[in-house]
Amino acid sequence: MANDSRRGVLLFNLGGPETLADVRPFLYNLFSDPDIIRIRSRVLRNTVAWLIAATRQRKSRGLYRQIGGGSPLRRITAEQAAALEKRLAERGSPARVYVGMRCWKPSIDDAVAEIAADRIRRIVALPLFPQYSITTTGSCFNYFKQVLARARLDPAQVSWVEHWHEEPRYIAAMAERIREVVRDGGGFHLLYSAHSIPARYVAEGDPYLDQTRRTMELIDAALGRPAPSTLAFQSKVGPVRWLEPSTRDVILRLARAGTRRLVVVPISFVSDHIETLQEIDILYKDLAASAGIAEFARAPSLNTHPTFIEALSDLVIRALGPP
Repeated sequence: MANDSRRGVLLFNLGGPETLADVRPFLYNLFSDPDIIRIRSRVLRNTVAWLIAATRQRKSRGLYRQIGGGSPLRRITAEQAAALEKRLAERGSPARVYVGMRCWKPSIDDAVAEIAADRIRRIVALPLFPQYSITTTGSCFNYFKQVLARARLDPAQVSWVEHWHEEPRYIAAMAERIREVVRDGGGFHLLYSAHSIPARYVAEGDPYLDQTRRTMELIDAALGRPAPSTLAFQSKVGPVRWLEPSTRDVILRLARAGTRRLVVVPISFVSDHIETLQEIDILYKDLAASAGIAEFARAPSLNTHPTFIEALSDLVIRALGPP
């Protein structure tokens, strides 16, 4: 590296199990996170996480078997990091791009060790979650700050990108992905499916719901509002009340109302993983077919779509300033 040796970007994601053997430890890591399971006692929270991991592992392994035995999230995130690093260099703002997973590997600890070894002086903390939630970006940032303190690195040198739900090229990339599956004809319904979170978090001030609604409005506008649209939520876990309506319930309601063409848009996910490849592509597709919806399509995930990588580079360049 030349003048990029002092500038870096840390991409955050939650991660996912890469093999069936990884499922139980991944679930434990996920549910022992204090920003996801709000139990003050660490011992009690870890005990609850152990119980959840033990009871859910068999079902979760069955779901991962349906998509090849593991999550592609680590590979896709590494590809996004490589594409972003390349694009930053092309735009004259070179920086090293790192990956840190909150619940799997490479961990945030691993990423900070690399950052320290490379003697990076300026770092952009960039979550791969467009909309902010304490359960995602908040959790990653809180843990990152702890790791920085342990490594005796100066958090003042970090530029924090907390949300980018209105980023123009992100909106453009989402619209481009939707157009890929709705090129011909009309009569379809756009169903935006976001990962749900406990409703209590929103009541306590989490901006996730408002930001997700705003993203949906901007995408609809970018498309020219070609169809009716609905926001729904998937991936609920546990007995507490989560954001509603559920994607499942909306699919059934639309079918009863006569919808025959449905396009599902994974609005809070920028990479393919279990929620897109299994929950939407298999579970919801089968549900729609059994309910009488003749045509079911999912807008492809952003992954390394060029317009999306350009959006990430815009965010980094603004945060870092001139080289």
